Amino acid sequence: MKNTILRILRYTKPYWAYLVLTLFCTLIGVLLSLFVPILIGEAVDLALGVGAVDLAGLGQVLVKLVAFVIVSGVFQWLAGLFVNRLAFGVVRELRTELTEKLGKMPISYIDGHARGDIMARVVPDIEILSDGLLQGFAQLFTGVVTIGGTLYFMLTRNVRITAIVVLMTPLSLLLAAKLTTLSHSTFQKQTQLRGDIGALTEELVGNQRIVKVFAYEKRAEERFSEVNAALGEAGRKATFYSSLSNPSTRFVNGLIYAAVGTVGALGAIGVLPWVGVMSIGMLASFLSYANQYTKPFNEISGVITELQNAVTCAQRVFAVLDAPPEPDDSHCLTLTDSRGHIVLRDVSFSYVPEKPLIRHFSMEAKPGQRIAIVGPTGCGKSTIINLLLRFYEIDGGEILLDGRSTKELTRDSLRSQFGMVLQETWIFTGTVAENIAYGKPDATPEEIEQAARAVHAHGFIKRLPEGYQTVISENSGLSQGQKQLLCIARIMLTDPPMLILDEATSSIDLRTEHRIQRAFEKLMRGRTSFIIAHRLSTIRSADHILVMRDGSIIEQGDHASLIAENGFYAELYNSQFAGSGETA
Repeated sequence: MKNTILRILRYTKPYWAYLVLTLFCTLIGVLLSLFVPILIGEAVDLALGVGAVDLAGLGQVLVKLVAFVIVSGVFQWLAGLFVNRLAFGVVRELRTELTEKLGKMPISYIDGHARGDIMARVVPDIEILSDGLLQGFAQLFTGVVTIGGTLYFMLTRNVRITAIVVLMTPLSLLLAAKLTTLSHSTFQKQTQLRGDIGALTEELVGNQRIVKVFAYEKRAEERFSEVNAALGEAGRKATFYSSLSNPSTRFVNGLIYAAVGTVGALGAIGVLPWVGVMSIGMLASFLSYANQYTKPFNEISGVITELQNAVTCAQRVFAVLDAPPEPDDSHCLTLTDSRGHIVLRDVSFSYVPEKPLIRHFSMEAKPGQRIAIVGPTGCGKSTIINLLLRFYEIDGGEILLDGRSTKELTRDSLRSQFGMVLQETWIFTGTVAENIAYGKPDATPEEIEQAARAVHAHGFIKRLPEGYQTVISENSGLSQGQKQLLCIARIMLTDPPMLILDEATSSIDLRTEHRIQRAFEKLMRGRTSFIIAHRLSTIRSADHILVMRDGSIIEQGDHASLIAENGFYAELYNSQFAGSGETA
């Protein structure tokens, strides 16, 4: 916990002025408030008896009292203002750093963590960290100053009664420490389950159509209820243990207050001579100080609970910040143009070390060739694309682009040579034109329209309320096929030297698919292209077809030769047209 708090405090360096002002205003505000009990005691002592009240002196004391209260309140308000600015600044720095770090993380990290859990670290965890750690720190400082100040003033008034207060204080501290230990583990579990429920919610809400199609609602509710019940139980325990600290310390503080009042009163009437001389006003001041002295222990116990929750959230945030990013490749060669000659030589790869996927895989794609990769689900087709783009690093072998290892090239320049259309569509909130120009922000309206026409998307775009300026999103009512057309237009606009089409027409009807295929024919002309397709009729014109099974190439050649071999490819191809009357 100590290292985490120190690390958070390092983020306050750019805002040191706010930190200094917060501490200064807090110090002044608390010290001024500590003069109030003295003035109250003086006011009490000015009431000498029935009809013997020094009204003039009382008036002067009241004026001082009001002045001290007002000035103290102003300084404490300023302290709150400065600590809020400090907290918001640190939150901005942390969230910016975390977002930038996520942009540098390898795809393997993103794939290995639930998106809802990652989002929980970026938004609610940082908010809890801000509220609990930074603002709790200000309360902690206030409490420490109050305790130190009241001890000083009490010692100047009566050492013996002060000793009673100090001797009873460890009882409050021991209770708070014990309850803090009990609640720490429950807060850790609560934070972890909060991330789990966020991930599950994102999964179920984001795939609501699938949930309804498979009538999964009841099972989804059961899964959610199970995680929610666990979160509720963890929250109940955390709240229970943390809630015990306040009443427990209040009980001890009540005992201290009663002891001070009893001993002070007996001393004031002369029953306990060892207490020393004490006036009624001094006793009133002492009781007020005893109350002020014990009150911070209640607040500190609550702050410690918040700190524990905040530290747990901070540890989750720092776990992302400390995760190894993609290795720095600034020293590598920046590729500006490519002929598209790709060689995979004896490549091996596995997502999980104990489960090999691709073993000793070799292939060559000459410039301008169309390479189709086919095979059953899970054989490693899309994995090859991940390796070409260096989303994942190979375990063995090498991948060469124009005779140079891709490890010698910067990732950004390597990926810029590829245009990729995936089976999954991605539309962000923005205009149609902005979505198409995502990879080329400086594209002119004419270039955007030309790309849309090339993929036969212009017609439905013009039917939208505001044409190319219509604001769309993932949930804007566009069909899956229309969103796929926009993604394909995006690649058309960037005009890359190499193409990757991973089930690019799977969400499009047959008539539109034939149109898109003609557009792809034009786009692929003279470019090295990799085509992954389950619909084998779409890859008959490929120059070279790789047939994969269990991470290895078992057959290769063009469509005609593979059919003539009457092997696995012919079996796959003919199975798709069984009963349709169509033959190879």
